[in-house]
Amino acid sequence: MAPDDFETLARLLRRRSGMAVSRDRSDMMRRRLAPVMRRFGFSDMRAMVAELRQGNDHLAEAVTEMMTVNDTCFFRDPAQFAWLQDSLLPRLVAARAGQKRLRIWSAACATGQEAWSLAMLLDEMDLVRQGWRIDLIATDFSAAAIARATEGRYGAFEVQRGLGGGGKTRHLRNDGGQWLVCDHLRPLVQFRRFNLLDSYGWLDAVDLILCRNVLMYFDAAARADVLARMADTLAPDGVLMLGESETGEMMPAGLEAVAGAGGVYRRAPSVMRRVS
Repeated sequence: MAPDDFETLARLLRRRSGMAVSRDRSDMMRRRLAPVMRRFGFSDMRAMVAELRQGNDHLAEAVTEMMTVNDTCFFRDPAQFAWLQDSLLPRLVAARAGQKRLRIWSAACATGQEAWSLAMLLDEMDLVRQGWRIDLIATDFSAAAIARATEGRYGAFEVQRGLGGGGKTRHLRNDGGQWLVCDHLRPLVQFRRFNLLDSYGWLDAVDLILCRNVLMYFDAAARADVLARMADTLAPDGVLMLGESETGEMMPAGLEAVAGAGGVYRRAPSVMRRVS
């Protein structure tokens, strides 16, 4: 790939998604974008980049979606889900017993397994039948990912990878050789398309934000901005959960680690909320 073509693509990805791509990943970029080239009828990368420079927004969206679809699975990072089940969710339920409402945001949810995993935990707590309102919002940049997450249909390997033979497979039903999320879970999750670089004005007082294994791909400025705005959306006792491998080195001053919980942070008490 010509250096100027790579720089054009890298700037587009950084501007539209926050994703930072180093020059040594140009071969990966070329492989990932080959299906987009074929779909739009380009014979080579230079021709496609030339069209992007002309401002073809539909093509730019397709390029960004292809580069930002991330890997996920049910109950990814089991230790974090165990902490959610055994510690955080019971604490939040106790703290919200008066209002009986939980607000949870699964950010960059990809094809939805994280959000459905959360729904399984919440269903097993039997909160809805006790009169609770559950606002579990799951968002992703990719329209294709959100469509698949909403459908809730997964292959046998995807189910085996995260659920195995565990009891949580009762939340899925076999449908022609694939597995479909059961109807009793569907009211718990609202899927919508959302770019983490856009305004967070529609979010406030969120009890739990999960944004795992995503921000490591952002450049430093975009990462700091997203984290600061996520901190602003948290309820005073809410928490932000990143991936287990995402350390406090990327944290802005407004967040502090929660002791004994890997990748979990809360808004520092001394930090005032800013206007969105």
